[in-house]
Amino acid sequence: MKKTILILLTFLGTTIAKAQNWGGGIDEQDFNWGFSFQYISSEYKIVKKPDWRTPFSDYEQNGRIITDRLMSISSPSSVGFGIGFVLNYRLNNNLDLRSTPTLVFSDRLVDYKYETPAIYNTAFSEKQQKVQATLVDFPLGIKVKSDRRKDFRAYFLLGAKYSIDLASGKKSKDAEFALIDKLLKNKKGFASYEAGIGFDLYFEYFKMSPEIKVSQSFRDVLKHENHPYATPIEKAILRNFTFSLFFE
Repeated sequence: MKKTILILLTFLGTTIAKAQNWGGGIDEQDFNWGFSFQYISSEYKIVKKPDWRTPFSDYEQNGRIITDRLMSISSPSSVGFGIGFVLNYRLNNNLDLRSTPTLVFSDRLVDYKYETPAIYNTAFSEKQQKVQATLVDFPLGIKVKSDRRKDFRAYFLLGAKYSIDLASGKKSKDAEFALIDKLLKNKKGFASYEAGIGFDLYFEYFKMSPEIKVSQSFRDVLKHENHPYATPIEKAILRNFTFSLFFE
């Protein structure tokens, strides 16, 4: 009988240990790391200048009108992706300090519509600018977690990040272009705030966390230059909607 009880206790202890280790025992670690994949939808919130409709001209150089009168400026959403790391420090059972440095490949679009076709060396009445960006994001946030229920835990995230555009430091590709062919560009660095919600799903050896997050830059992210596409814009605030999968 004693031998049977000992076997049962050993089996029970092993079972409990395995249960506590479900998810790789990650909740018992003060520090853990992982990696992430992100799907990103980006757009600008555009604030136009009071005289944004005015035709653009280069009177000071050649005395010519470059574009006709503007009807609208808008920024449709465009998609991108990111890959990164997860660095997580456990403060207590319901709070984590979290950073997810990420390399992001995401273009932004700006559409221009004119009353009539532009009258200088072109025949378009619509023009789309693609702002190409390769960013490195350095976020820092607080993850607020619910109590764990079996293999599930919900959370929300609040934080901020600083982004560096690796492409903006390169020599301008449009230096020799005519004014009508100039490109919109990003500032090299800018800060944003972000908030998100997600779920921790526990598997035998790891934890997976699907997350939805929105972020918005604190200030203007556009590099202002003297050409038909930057001049009408007072400021452009960058907004991102991100779906992420984290593996820890």
